[in-house]
Amino acid sequence: MSSTNNDRQTAGELVPVKFSRLTRRGVLLGLSLTQLIALAIGGATLIGAFYAGGGMLLAYTAPVWVLAAALTWIPIAGRPIVEWLPIACWWLWRTTGGQLLYRRRIVVPRPVGTLALPGDMARLREYTDPDTGAGMIHDPHAATLTVVCEVTHPAFVLLDPGEQERRVTSWGRVLATVCRSGRIATLQVLERTLPDSGTGLAEWWAAHGTPDGSWAADTYAELIERAGPAGERHATTLSLSLDMRGSSGMRV
Repeated sequence: MSSTNNDRQTAGELVPVKFSRLTRRGVLLGLSLTQLIALAIGGATLIGAFYAGGGMLLAYTAPVWVLAAALTWIPIAGRPIVEWLPIACWWLWRTTGGQLLYRRRIVVPRPVGTLALPGDMARLREYTDPDTGAGMIHDPHAATLTVVCEVTHPAFVLLDPGEQERRVTSWGRVLATVCRSGRIATLQVLERTLPDSGTGLAEWWAAHGTPDGSWAADTYAELIERAGPAGERHATTLSLSLDMRGSSGMRV
């Protein structure tokens, strides 16, 4: 029994694994283009010194070809020194050009009403109605004023067919009225499914449920308890964009 337990403990222990080095595919003999250039400069200097007479010329040119060999094969942080030279030159050029300095203080709070959005969305402005507290988004280029409202509604699928038809007809009348007005640019209905902790279901059951100990009540309570960790909720928003050009002469 002891030998079996020891074998299980040994099998369950973490065994260190050593990975092989990453393969590098160079231009020639595993050397990159920058390494080949540095090696060619050093080799040309050494061969030229030999053909010119050798002796003292080898000593005079030693700093060149020794430096070329060092730059080619000595690594720093897993990369040959010669491959760091373009990066260092690029950094020095950006430093002398002032490209490493911020043109503006990015930590300064943005002015009230502006949105930190990139591209064309940076033109959007945010306004708040002092009377109702509603937030509105103004697009000065498109001349639209958009308001987003959150809508709560019962499950459409669970309604009876007559009520479904009545609601569809009423919604069609709303869309027809909006289209005839000529003052609404866009109308968007967006429904999102968001994760939920299940507290909404539990609160609804506590407020509207009838825990009378019956089979139906116990089953429903059990389903709510099980669906809590993996619950989800539906958030529906209605976005209405007002055409400010078409509404310029509108009287309220």
